Amino acid sequence: MDSVDAPAPVPGDDVDVRLRPVAEPDLAMFRRFCTEPGLIGLDWAGFRDAGAPARRFAVDGWLGTDDGRLVVEVEQAQAAAGIVSYTSGRYAGLASYWEIGIVLLPEWRGRGIGWRAQAMLCDYLFHHTPAQRIQAGTHPENVAEQRALEKAGFQLEGVVRACEFRAGAWRDGYLYSRLRDDPPPPTPARG
Repeated sequence: MDSVDAPAPVPGDDVDVRLRPVAEPDLAMFRRFCTEPGLIGLDWAGFRDAGAPARRFAVDGWLGTDDGRLVVEVEQAQAAAGIVSYTSGRYAGLASYWEIGIVLLPEWRGRGIGWRAQAMLCDYLFHHTPAQRIQAGTHPENVAEQRALEKAGFQLEGVVRACEFRAGAWRDGYLYSRLRDDPPPPTPARG
């Protein structure tokens, strides 16, 4: 897969972003996401097998048919800022869609990287797959991600009640979607 370039910087942006396939040195970051409580914010669901990312990388480089991961890279620093994910799903067994997610390392949050990476991932998936729908969920208290999704061209569809067990209780989530025919974000990603 070729890398996906970020949109042209907008005033105030100080970083250029691209998506690229996972490389072996990135596995250290993946292990951190499995073993450092709180590193991924509200999505921390307890310790995970730190060896699982390397085993998956050995199978398909995290570029599977039904799911995958791409590294979000800040070009100026040539640094991995986090990852985006995509997983296939089906409604009524016929209509396929992608569910996407993102996690950025704390030092890269709040800099406009997340919305651009998610817009680029949507462009990539719409360009290379026939899916009509891409959806993303987030937490009601994650206002930054809600803004990022909206900036990336997503629309809020509603509340999904009691959809996840987190911090000892069942919690609601917000469901966002972007359709192939929706207008692209104001600064569309190239890919």
